[in-house]
Amino acid sequence: MDKNQSIEQINEIKKLMEGSSKFLSLSGMSGVSAGIIGSISSLLAYLTLYTEHKVFLFEFTNNSADNFRISMLLLAFLTMVAAILAGLYFTNKKVKKRNESLVSRESMKLLTEVAVPLGTGGIVLIFLYSYKLFAIMAPMTLIFYGLALFTASKYTVSETRIMAVFQIILGLISLKFIGYGLLFWWIGFGLLHIIYGIFIHQKYDKK
Repeated sequence: MDKNQSIEQINEIKKLMEGSSKFLSLSGMSGVSAGIIGSISSLLAYLTLYTEHKVFLFEFTNNSADNFRISMLLLAFLTMVAAILAGLYFTNKKVKKRNESLVSRESMKLLTEVAVPLGTGGIVLIFLYSYKLFAIMAPMTLIFYGLALFTASKYTVSETRIMAVFQIILGLISLKFIGYGLLFWWIGFGLLHIIYGIFIHQKYDKK
């Protein structure tokens, strides 16, 4: 056995070990679909809540209207459900193609780990809403989502960590520019998801 063959065998062993400890079946199209859904949601939020005269400052048309806030909560919930369903559809499609199972030890470990930052973030958002601190809710969603992705990066493709860092930085910048919350939200949940999804699709899904 020559040196090249030994290196190839070592690389194969490393790949097998990585596959046994990570959930590598996340589909790039899940990210693209989530980005498209997030972009549509951002547009609907803008058309519902903000004036036509403040293109980037996003000024509320009626701060005291409870029905607006309820509409936004409903929109956020529907956006989350749609993104999850689309993600499950494309990931399940990839899993079947690889003759694997969507419910596995690796996928359950991934969900368990990300549940902590996402659950914590959800509780924080409930308190922010109850105290009417609406302006910092968008930055907080980006920050906690980024933390969840950073945790997930240990159990999936390494590029997820880069995506996580971008989301966290975007959320922190958004805290500085409160009036631009919806714009940053669209960049994070819309644009970055589409770019990330296309990259993952090109690098992993076509193999």
